[in-house]
Amino acid sequence: MTKGEQTRQRIVARAAPVFNVHGFAGTSMGQLTEAIGLEKGGIYNHFPSKEALALHAFDYAVGLTAARFAKALEGKQGAVDRLLTIIGVLEQYVDDPTVPGGCPILNTAIEADDANEMLRDRARAAMDDWRATIHRIVNKGIERQQIRPGIDADEVASIVIATLEGALMLSNLYKDRTYMEAAMDDLIGSIRKGFR
Repeated sequence: MTKGEQTRQRIVARAAPVFNVHGFAGTSMGQLTEAIGLEKGGIYNHFPSKEALALHAFDYAVGLTAARFAKALEGKQGAVDRLLTIIGVLEQYVDDPTVPGGCPILNTAIEADDANEMLRDRARAAMDDWRATIHRIVNKGIERQQIRPGIDADEVASIVIATLEGALMLSNLYKDRTYMEAAMDDLIGSIRKGFR
């Protein structure tokens, strides 16, 4: 890896928490230069715009999240165990997000919904990947008779994601993890009872 590539990676890694905490609109170049340790010109030598840096920072943050999911899912065989593992990973976000500020998909989706089409599209693609993962798990579970036939994979993905992201938002907003704990208990109970 060249020195320029290393610098570029360092810029992205240091910018990701700033964007995730403050959002694209709320992040100033001053905050970025302070966090990165480079002047504005040094940053623009590697990225043509603040938006380009934000897109790379988002991809970096989502990559860290995907890596956490992949590691947790290693060795998990059954569909129900894999779904419960996904729930457990999201529960960790209350106290230990992969990037400060919480879930980068949730944060970016909310901020960029009407304000930044490129970031919104990137958040939508990341959410599509997450939904596809849950779809695959549910459909393989049905195929392997681990989940009863007739379960709608799209419905499961929507409920799991909406419940966990909503609980994460409430837990962060009120600085109270009981919202996540209640959501987890409900989802775990539903998955254990309703899928078999």
